[in-house]
Amino acid sequence: MTLSCGALQVLGHEHEHEHEYAMTEYEGAKARWCPGCGDHSVLTAVQKLLTAEQLIPEQTVFVSGIGCSSRFPHYLKTYGFHGIHGRALPVSTGIKLHRPELTVFTVMGDGDCTSIGAAHWIHALRYNLDLTVMMLDNGIYGLTKKQTSPTTPQGFATNTQPKGSFLPALNPIAVSLGVTNASFVAQTAEWAPAHLYATLRAAYRHKGLSFVRILQRCPVFTPGIFQAAVQDPARTVLLVHDDGVVVPELDRIYKTQLHHDPRDIDAARRHADNLEHVHLGVFFRDQSRPRYEELRAVTPTPKTTAERLQLLEEELGRYAV
Repeated sequence: MTLSCGALQVLGHEHEHEHEYAMTEYEGAKARWCPGCGDHSVLTAVQKLLTAEQLIPEQTVFVSGIGCSSRFPHYLKTYGFHGIHGRALPVSTGIKLHRPELTVFTVMGDGDCTSIGAAHWIHALRYNLDLTVMMLDNGIYGLTKKQTSPTTPQGFATNTQPKGSFLPALNPIAVSLGVTNASFVAQTAEWAPAHLYATLRAAYRHKGLSFVRILQRCPVFTPGIFQAAVQDPARTVLLVHDDGVVVPELDRIYKTQLHHDPRDIDAARRHADNLEHVHLGVFFRDQSRPRYEELRAVTPTPKTTAERLQLLEEELGRYAV
């Protein structure tokens, strides 16, 4: 991605007037996902979050890799970077380290994050930069037409394993909770939009890397893998706590609720390992954990466009021949 001088001027622009953004002002191109795709629900929740928090579009960046969900930046009127497969987190890291004042969201699919991007996922959790990371998990490689992903349920037939996925599915929540210095780990679902929005808002407000696994249905390739949880609310357990997510309007639907202190990582790991039910909520949160951008901060970030351009010229000059 190349930023022009004009783009740099916009990035460096400080708003002189207060402006209240409407939800429509965050809408980009028309979403081209399949009808019934859970990505639509996530996009709506994100647009609602941007509006509620009144995030300045020119100071907000969405970074994605490759996959159905990775078209996300095209559908928002903010800055965006549609990267390559598995590399959304390195790009997000670079943006946040160089421009810490920007708000950075990272959007990945299950294969994008936990397969080709697995190493970046682990170390991004450890670095604990101030990023909001969304992993949209439909249990399949959808864009490339139904290949087994790390989160595909064991026994589920795909085009790469027509007799069924050989191995038990990877548990992204359990893995995340095992990473040193992880500071926010949560799970939500696109078919519970109120919970989805509340979880994303808690993730955004957390200082540090917030990892949110979003369970979502793919109506074409995996229409049934979450159907039992969708049709029977008794299969879902809500983790509730004042320092986590509380959504009172869901009380009449989800009767099974567990008071869980997100500071208790041992309890969080027990809940993550319990696969008999779908657990939704904040598993773990510790805002006191160190953030990499603070540990390595050396020089102040240039504030004006002229300062940024001068810095860029100096950097390019180092490689001039």
